[in-house]
Amino acid sequence: GPRSATARGSRRHGTPRYSATRMSTRAHGQRVLIIEDNEKNLKLARDLLRYHGFHTIEAPDAETGLRMASDSKPNIILMDIELPGMDGVTALERLRGDPAIAGIVVVAFTASVMPVDRDRFSRAGFAGIIVKPIDVAIFPRQVLAYCNDLAGDG
Repeated sequence: GPRSATARGSRRHGTPRYSATRMSTRAHGQRVLIIEDNEKNLKLARDLLRYHGFHTIEAPDAETGLRMASDSKPNIILMDIELPGMDGVTALERLRGDPAIAGIVVVAFTASVMPVDRDRFSRAGFAGIIVKPIDVAIFPRQVLAYCNDLAGDG
């Protein structure tokens, strides 16, 4: 869309605390599904995103996450890889197999960043990786960047 061009160019330098710059105008209305079984990680991600104007939906496991994706059609999914039951890579395969939700951007939300893992996630079809523990200063922007990539398609 027309907004994505302006959003891309305005990277502000050095905002140590996430409260320094709210992005609510740009993030407004973006729906983020967070699939994460660690309650602390989930809560931090949710609170940061909500603070910056995103809508969030949370799921503690892949099965619940896939159901929520079907119900609420989020713009983007942050998918933990090490989940109880079905893992994130398998969940992504399932999602891609369902035409109703196959087009949703899915980002690996993980602490595993070895090159071999990066290759595996990329081959599986993840749009990218957001590393845990999350960096509160840049996390909302990282998520927004994936949303902006979407805006460019329409």
